[in-house]
Amino acid sequence: MAAVHVRRLRNRHRRRRNLPRPRVFRDRLNPLESLDDEELFDKYRFRRPTITFILNGIHNFLHRETRRNFALSPVIQLLLFLRFVATGTHLSLVGDSLCISESATGRACRDVCQAIITVFRNIICFPVGEKAIQVMEGFRRIAGFPNVLGCIDGTFVKIISPHENEADFVNRKGVHSLNIQMVCDPNFRVTSMCAKWPGSVHDSRIFRTSGLCQQFENGIHQGLLLGDSGYPCTKYLMTPYLSPANNCQGNFNRALCRTRVLIKQTFGILKRRFNCLHDGFRTTPEQSVKYITSCVILHDIGINHNDIIINNNIEEIAIGDCRGDINMNPTFDGTAKRNDIARQFF
Repeated sequence: MAAVHVRRLRNRHRRRRNLPRPRVFRDRLNPLESLDDEELFDKYRFRRPTITFILNGIHNFLHRETRRNFALSPVIQLLLFLRFVATGTHLSLVGDSLCISESATGRACRDVCQAIITVFRNIICFPVGEKAIQVMEGFRRIAGFPNVLGCIDGTFVKIISPHENEADFVNRKGVHSLNIQMVCDPNFRVTSMCAKWPGSVHDSRIFRTSGLCQQFENGIHQGLLLGDSGYPCTKYLMTPYLSPANNCQGNFNRALCRTRVLIKQTFGILKRRFNCLHDGFRTTPEQSVKYITSCVILHDIGINHNDIIINNNIEEIAIGDCRGDINMNPTFDGTAKRNDIARQFF
């Protein structure tokens, strides 16, 4: 009798397993219709007009020509991605906020990221012509430093340990990361970036091999970049004096550091708006580079639309703090240029 009872239970469980599971379609509310601007900004880091502008640009890349399986609409895909980069949390939690599965959320984030890079890649552009003159004037008003086109520095973005060339991604702090080089203008807008190098690569090498360096070498840009002492002093890249010998050189250092602090503040604004840049990515280096690039593009779009974070928690970098990993290879032209600027303007 016991054997017969066990057999019946097994048959019953087997029949239950073979029954088709009912498909559940959960309601997908559109937050653009139910939240006001400030609530949208708190959750997605952008207000309604900016989200609409982004959506109009990438809509055709996200639209699915089908009604099968209740395909995700472009607006839901965009909001999933914005929530992901705003929080930096797991995809399952991001999807739960809009009743979307983890796998669908991951696909949506990758698709939106690629669409943003494809459509808005030209948002990040180095100033030329009349725009360059405006940028120089904006920097001059800060501390009187002349002919500045941008402030340059690198920042680490953490990633998980990659499967290949793992040691290359360990930075000087012992953390797996990417080293991202950026240049900003006086309004915290990123005008140039290089996001392909592992964390162990020095800032000076990233700049030396970048397209921006080649443009300056070829005379395309008539102006200066400001960097810390980790960069070599050249005729187009000014760094502080390591040991100022007179008042002119001391004033030069103070003006340079007061101006160059903008790139540090830009990093702070970026990492506060997009928490994923602060907490890091749990994906491959290649996909992390795409996420970082899309975040920087969105940052510039927000500034262009005056949709910015008012961040009172960004600490002012000390005026005298322009020290990096000291680079002892200044060029003769760079040293002469620096001395001329110090004598004429400070």
